[in-house]
Amino acid sequence: EVQLVESGGGLVQPGGSLRLSCAASGFTFSSYVMSWVRQAPGKGLEWVSAISGGAFTIYADSVKGRFTISRDNAKNTLFLQMNSLKPEDTAVYFCAKYRGVNWDDGMDYWGKGTLVTVSS
Repeated sequence: EVQLVESGGGLVQPGGSLRLSCAASGFTFSSYVMSWVRQAPGKGLEWVSAISGGAFTIYADSVKGRFTISRDNAKNTLFLQMNSLKPEDTAVYFCAKYRGVNWDDGMDYWGKGTLVTVSS
């Protein structure tokens, strides 16, 4: 059974940093593209970033230069380092697994999410 469990969310002031983690199990983690998506209050899902098994990365324009996605294939863990946080980054952040190894394979499993609140 595929399981994705996010952690690391919380309340942070504008300009601050947080590091999210996602513990994965139930599949061969290193073989799949992994992603972070977010949902702001009252809004739809927004794709944030993705990383291939070989650690190639892509980012949404809204977070480029501020967020860094990474993975530890030995520990089956996905990370999202978020710096220079803005109030508009407030959202529930979800870890997601892709169906395969390509950027256009689409996502098939999601975690339950972790809430990030950016406020003074």
